[in-house]
Amino acid sequence: MIDELKAFLITELHLEDVSADDIDADAPLFNDGLGLDSIDALELAVALDRKYGVKIKSGDDRNVEIFSSLRSLATFVDQNRTN
Repeated sequence: MIDELKAFLITELHLEDVSADDIDADAPLFNDGLGLDSIDALELAVALDRKYGVKIKSGDDRNVEIFSSLRSLATFVDQNRTN
């Protein structure tokens, strides 16, 4: 799932200067890590819903944990996917 999500992030968020090897599964997705921002989070949530049927609501208290790293995102998607 992690390798699949690496490719998914690169494609969906148009990360042209990033390769799958550049993404550390345990590094933060936002700020100092991959450098994503709140717009990326919104786009990612919509894309995850479309591809995997995963619902991530903006007011969910778990969002900080869900989006803390690619590994935590992969775990959440794996446990909640419907597609």
